[in-house]
Amino acid sequence: MSIVLIVDDEKLQRDILKTILEEEGYEAYTASSGEEALNMVKDVRPDVLLTDLKMDGMDGIELIESLPKKPFEIPAIVMTAYGTISSAVDAIKKGAFDYLTKPLERDILLITVKRAAEKSELLKENLRLQEELFKKFKMDGIVGSSKKMQEVVEVVKKVSNSSVTVLILGESGTGKELVARAIHYNSPRRARPFTAINCAAIPENLIESELFGYEQGAFTGAISKSIGLFESSNGGTIFLDEIGDLPMNTQSKILRVLQDKEIRRLGGRENIKVDVRIIAATNKNLEKEILNKRFREDLYYRLKVITIELPPLRERKEDIPELVDFFIRKYNIEFGKRIKGIEDNAIEALVQYHWPGNIRQLESVIERAILMCEYDYISLKDIQGELKFYQDKSLFDFELPDEGINFEELEKKLLKKAMDKANGVATKAARLLGLSYKAFLYRWEKFNIDSSKEEHSPEKGNVIG
Repeated sequence: MSIVLIVDDEKLQRDILKTILEEEGYEAYTASSGEEALNMVKDVRPDVLLTDLKMDGMDGIELIESLPKKPFEIPAIVMTAYGTISSAVDAIKKGAFDYLTKPLERDILLITVKRAAEKSELLKENLRLQEELFKKFKMDGIVGSSKKMQEVVEVVKKVSNSSVTVLILGESGTGKELVARAIHYNSPRRARPFTAINCAAIPENLIESELFGYEQGAFTGAISKSIGLFESSNGGTIFLDEIGDLPMNTQSKILRVLQDKEIRRLGGRENIKVDVRIIAATNKNLEKEILNKRFREDLYYRLKVITIELPPLRERKEDIPELVDFFIRKYNIEFGKRIKGIEDNAIEALVQYHWPGNIRQLESVIERAILMCEYDYISLKDIQGELKFYQDKSLFDFELPDEGINFEELEKKLLKKAMDKANGVATKAARLLGLSYKAFLYRWEKFNIDSSKEEHSPEKGNVIG
């Protein structure tokens, strides 16, 4: 039930409006002046304000300008006589939702109040979703009481309130994006956008238009202007995951954003100021990439103002029981299950395992176990198959034959298998082999693998087929 606060210095008008709205199911309150309405707002917490424009003392516009802005701006409808429509338009410019002319028509009144109430509900839902995000990524959302993870949490706390650039290092699956989100949602920017982009997943010929946007006619197919991710994230945070895979030319443009706080769209002539915090992450050794001329040294030092190194799961095994409990609660809710916990021998097996896929792999194992478990507790049988699968997965368990192998033929087969497994998506195939998109494409062309079939045509960029 939506709450409407009616403000009018004429008692008869207040009573009529209150009766009409209550008959339609609204909870209606009345105030005889702007001053009285302001005092009531804190207690009544209306979803909609319906106010006369001309009143003794504080008028409708002054009332609207004095309304509290938090938790959200209350949609205000102004009532005015025909002779003061220009004043009503001025009220809309100053924040009013809409205006009604007197004498009021009942149907128009109800339609306008309904629209304002719907806007109020959307604002409240948006706030609720934001609060859920803030709770999800608050500091204690980073699970782990080990010394290494507590050190990470301390650094996150210290950097969150600033706009300093952060570089997060760690193996795949260690939770780099989770830490980036925790920094954002504990910062003053938390109500603004958090935009995550995987630099390795976008083809080189598209990455700059994605990040910086483009003007109409900048290239073939640019039929209209497009806003890039930096502009759409203005005031917020942009998370550049796998930044070590950025092309050198794009790296220079990211450096410019860090130095000058401005971007230029492709095909554009004007520089556009942006207020965006950059958090970058990589699983690569950037210092080694610099030596190999694949990463700019000046960008590296701009990024590593604050560096957070996330330990692999094998170096924080004392956190595994806590993580397991967290994932059991999470997937109990998701799957509607009531698993109470995990048996001792099962948790021991998890602690002893080496976890090449880190937390992402552990979560996957627990997710499957919750889904398949038929008893109150997860047993060793529920997880053993998954751990065995990963242990048997190593390519280095075979014996090298005495006659040797054809290494180039092996590499060629690996490229084909990766492409098949990735369903023809070259960037995914590259990641499966631990290669950059450029390195994968180079090897694919080097071996002159049959590209006559559409599904294996690297000319299509990131998606092959």
